[in-house]
Amino acid sequence: MKTSLDDYLNEAVLEVDGAMDGFLPAHGERPGAIHEAMRYCIFGGGKRLRPVLCLAAAEACGGKRKNALPAACAVELMHTYSLVHDDLPCMDDDDLRRGRATCHKVYGEAMAVLCGDALLTEAFSILAQAKGRKRYSAGLMVKELALAGGSRKLIGGQVLDLEGEGKRLSHEELVRIHEAKTAALLMTSVRLGAMSANAEEAELEALTGFGYALGLAFQVIDDILDVTQTTANLGKTAGKDVAVEKATYPAVMGLEESRKEAERLTGDAMSALEIFGKQGRRLWEIAEWMLKREY
Repeated sequence: MKTSLDDYLNEAVLEVDGAMDGFLPAHGERPGAIHEAMRYCIFGGGKRLRPVLCLAAAEACGGKRKNALPAACAVELMHTYSLVHDDLPCMDDDDLRRGRATCHKVYGEAMAVLCGDALLTEAFSILAQAKGRKRYSAGLMVKELALAGGSRKLIGGQVLDLEGEGKRLSHEELVRIHEAKTAALLMTSVRLGAMSANAEEAELEALTGFGYALGLAFQVIDDILDVTQTTANLGKTAGKDVAVEKATYPAVMGLEESRKEAERLTGDAMSALEIFGKQGRRLWEIAEWMLKREY
């Protein structure tokens, strides 16, 4: 009997959480305050989409999940660090994340800054422990993550996002923001999974296209949910983008056109998986699940 997608996701999340528990400094390790804050943020829920995609990409390329775990954990730590910093009063100023109080509300702003810094640094330490493959060394994988998280991608996207608040942006300008802020790390998640499996060049190229389209689709859907769902459903403050006049897909394209854009991008992502045949089934299912998600 084939494992259902829900069972697959649950199993993968447990595997990633177990690995992160082993990689992170233990409870009580000095200085205790920072390690408590790090664990509060990492183990506070979340979909674990990026690490799960990393594992599924490795499997699509014929690899083993255990070899992809350092990469999977590293992308989740980088993602969580970005959320901790995004929630700070000087940035998006939010009090709720993953259904509970944000890091700075619990531990204070200074500790939240340090917590984000520590999670980001730990991400590279974990990825450096990845088993190098014939085509991809651990150093190359570390470089891949660094590029995704740097000023040209994730951080640069956040800068563009902040600069765009209160302005009327074009669709092209909006895409430029989210190519960097959202799509880059999601694309890197599947690329690192492929690298851990010693993927062929054509496989890596296909997953790059998949990750890019899926990353943009994820952001479109996120923007739609921000104006159609409640805070209770989302686990974060609903309607916040509208309140701060942030450039979003519904604001730029309208709600119905945004839904069509999400469907188009998801279709592009699925088409990129043709090279994998049945081995790409989980990635295809995850893309379909993302399009229909309500949180």
